[in-house]
Amino acid sequence: MFDDLYAAAFAAADPHPAADEPPSPQRQALAFQVVIRTRYYDDYLLAAAADGCRQVVVLAAGLDTRAFRLPWPEGTTVFEVDLPDLLVVKEQLLTDVGGQPQCERRVVPADLREDWLSAVVGAGFDPRQPTAWLVEGLLVYLETPDARALLTTVSTASAPGSRLSFERSAATRDLSAADTDAVTSLWRGGAGDDVERWLVTQGWAVTVDNLGDIAAAYGRAPSRPTTSGFVRASR
Repeated sequence: MFDDLYAAAFAAADPHPAADEPPSPQRQALAFQVVIRTRYYDDYLLAAAADGCRQVVVLAAGLDTRAFRLPWPEGTTVFEVDLPDLLVVKEQLLTDVGGQPQCERRVVPADLREDWLSAVVGAGFDPRQPTAWLVEGLLVYLETPDARALLTTVSTASAPGSRLSFERSAATRDLSAADTDAVTSLWRGGAGDDVERWLVTQGWAVTVDNLGDIAAAYGRAPSRPTTSGFVRASR
C-alpha cells in the first residue's frame, strides 16, 4: 500500500507504546481506515502535483513524511504546518535517521487556532498559485464552527486550480472501545454532515469517495459496509 522508511524510528521514540494485547474490532477498523487513507492521500497529492499544484500544504502535519517518501515532480514545495513543540521532536528524529526530502520542504510552526495563514505566507507560500491542501485526521478533533473556520481560511488562499481533501469520518460511537478511547474521546464532530454542500458555497466542486469503494479498488475490500470516506474538492 505504501512504504514509510521513517515509521519505525517514530514508533520506537514513542514513550507510551500500545499495550501488547489483541486489538479490539474497533481498533482494527480505525487502523484499517488509517492505512487506506494514507495511500489515498498519497495518490491524491501526486495527482494534484502532476496536474499543476506545485504548492502542497499539509495542515496538522504531525509525523507525516510525504515530503521524504513520495516522488514529487520537479519544482514542488511542501509546507508542513503544526505546533512548534511537535515539529522540534520531528526534526530531530528525521535528522537522526538522515532523512532527505524529495522536494523543497518548508516547516511552518503555527497554531491552527490562530492566524496560521500568515505564517505559511511568511514561509514562501503564494496564494496566487494553485495549491494542493491536505487536512488529514484533523477536522474530527474540532467543533464544527472551528473546522469550518479553518476550511474558510483555506478557501480564501486557494487560487483556481487548487485542490483540497479531508476525511468524512464515522461516528465516534462506531469506533469507541477501551483501546481506542484515547483517540475517539477527543473527537468533536468535525466539519458537519452537510460539509459537501457547504463547500460548494465556498467555491469548490466536490466529490465524495466511500472508504469501502477506495479500499476495494486497492484490493483491500472491508468486511462490512461503511459510511466513512473522503472529500475531494477542486476549483
